[in-house]
Amino acid sequence: MGANSSSISELPENEYLQKLSGSEPISENDPFWNQLLSFSFTTPTNSADLKLLEEATISVCKSLVEKNPRTGNLGSLIKVFLSRTKELKISAECQNHLFIWQAHNALFIICCLLKVFISRMSEEELQLHFTYEEKAGPSSYGTECEDLIEELLCCLIQLIVEIPLLDITYSISLEAVTTLIVFLSCQLFHKEILRESIIHRYLMHGRCLPYTSRLVKTLLYNFIRQERSPPPGTHVFQQQTDGGGLLYGIASGVATGLWTVFTLGGVGSKASAQLEQCSPLASQSLLLLLVLANLTDTPDTPNPYRQAIMSFKNTQDNTAFSSSNPHAFQINFNSLYTALCDQQKSDQATLLLYMLLHQNSNVRTYVLARTDIENLVLPILEILYHVEERNSHHVYMALIILLILTEDDGFNRSIHEVILKNITWYAERVLTEISLGSLLILVVIRTIQYNMTRTRDKYLHTNCLAALANMSAQFRSLHQYAAQRIISLFSLLSKKHNKVLEQATQSLRGSLGSNDSPLPDYAQDLNVIEEVIRMMLEIINSCLTNSLHHNPNLVYALLYKRDLFEQFRTHPSFQDIMQNIDLVISFFSSRLEQAGADLSVERVLEIIKQGAVALPKDRLRKFPELKFKYVEEEQPEEFFIPYVWSLVYNSAVALYWNPRDIQLFTMDSG
Repeated sequence: MGANSSSISELPENEYLQKLSGSEPISENDPFWNQLLSFSFTTPTNSADLKLLEEATISVCKSLVEKNPRTGNLGSLIKVFLSRTKELKISAECQNHLFIWQAHNALFIICCLLKVFISRMSEEELQLHFTYEEKAGPSSYGTECEDLIEELLCCLIQLIVEIPLLDITYSISLEAVTTLIVFLSCQLFHKEILRESIIHRYLMHGRCLPYTSRLVKTLLYNFIRQERSPPPGTHVFQQQTDGGGLLYGIASGVATGLWTVFTLGGVGSKASAQLEQCSPLASQSLLLLLVLANLTDTPDTPNPYRQAIMSFKNTQDNTAFSSSNPHAFQINFNSLYTALCDQQKSDQATLLLYMLLHQNSNVRTYVLARTDIENLVLPILEILYHVEERNSHHVYMALIILLILTEDDGFNRSIHEVILKNITWYAERVLTEISLGSLLILVVIRTIQYNMTRTRDKYLHTNCLAALANMSAQFRSLHQYAAQRIISLFSLLSKKHNKVLEQATQSLRGSLGSNDSPLPDYAQDLNVIEEVIRMMLEIINSCLTNSLHHNPNLVYALLYKRDLFEQFRTHPSFQDIMQNIDLVISFFSSRLEQAGADLSVERVLEIIKQGAVALPKDRLRKFPELKFKYVEEEQPEEFFIPYVWSLVYNSAVALYWNPRDIQLFTMDSG
């Protein structure tokens, strides 16, 4: 680390950086730019590298912030980059490493500078730094003012959508995606949600607008392909044997020593661990897609990136696009489905799946029609199963995905037909063979129990119970363990109910004649627990009235724990729903008594199966069908925008922000 550290400490004195941030304007045609841009480095792979760089070069950046309004050197650098990108497509086709290499280096410096500028100034101030005045000539009295932000944004989007993804273009494609994220990162430095933003306006109107659907499509395909970065060195210009003049000398000599900061590596940050597992371009593209999709609508225009996400179709779909939708495009749904199934370990892939299921009816219809739905559902269940290891937002998204899926009766039927063998991650009990439906019930019930003892989040309870309720009429051949867990959960709830009732009674007695502090709100606790008990009774009732003959194990579990339900028969909140459960318990208890004592489990199940045919269904009271639909709360951006940016902050490849500067969320919310 010694040599690296000394190189980093030398960066503020580096003559090229000093000249860039100095008092003298540098023309875009100056040979200086060839010298500045001729360094070789491996693109940083973790935020630790960037942190060291930022700390070392802060004096350079401060100097540039101070002097750039007069020198316009940032503008000159951007113009140099823009002129180089005009030839990028041809350079890629001709394998012109040198051209791509210098364009990449220019963009890397722009991105580093932008990140510091954006964290330290308002958008209005930033815009001034992008505005340059160019003298038309010695005798000219006029000046031509131009705003470079839109031109740069448009150029970055064109680069992403038009440059073919090859080994030599991988790094510059990744850098373009990263720079767009940096452009949008002004949100990180505001507590409130940005609804009016110069950058947003450029991205949603004007020259960028025609590229909306192509950008969304390219970012989705980057996520789908999961292209790994090429081996180090494949994108870097190699020195020629003849020495190659000034440019090559700079690359292999001065710059190599000065820019060793970029090759530190091995620090072991989150980002570097992530890079080992997946594609940095896929990861960064997904983050940019989520940021774009969650930009707020403007008063006159809905977010065009969200519109594109809502409306794209399968490449197999031959129906015509609506002429009124300029954002429509097609993508291969099979490839998308496979990528979504494979990537659910990450928050951002789960968030993408949620957005697609919730907002794009074409994707939702396709997913629900898949005959291998277990490939998608199992990773979601695994997220919920490991609830204590996941952040709460990831758990919410997984749960809401299940709720959206359970709105479909076809899904609720089909999951009981999928038989799974040996679920290795389910540790409570060995499950050698179980239906996907029964496993889903087990995991959701486990989530409710975890929530009852730890987080006590009413929102989580509500969504878990809603998913079970949606499924209840289609419960089929429930695994005996799943049936037991349904009744065990009810047992837990009734114990909790009794405990809260007892606490309320004792508290009331103790408070008579006492002027102590106010009583805890046991009435509210009691109300919440009774709502949950009511819902559980409705779920059991729904199964008994709609599919009792398909679920002997549930009837068995109900009879085994029949005493649990005694206290609720006369309770005013549960009397109506208890009628059917009481009738079923009485009917089957009577048949078991007639069959004699000491019956084996097999014999009891046989009697239940026979009794299910004989049960007079007309005596069961009809209740409205249990159906819950997920609806986003008002102003969903208040939840999603901080969540998306916390993912960017924690997961973006080679991006570092000083945690003390972040205003949008607290550091533990990611």
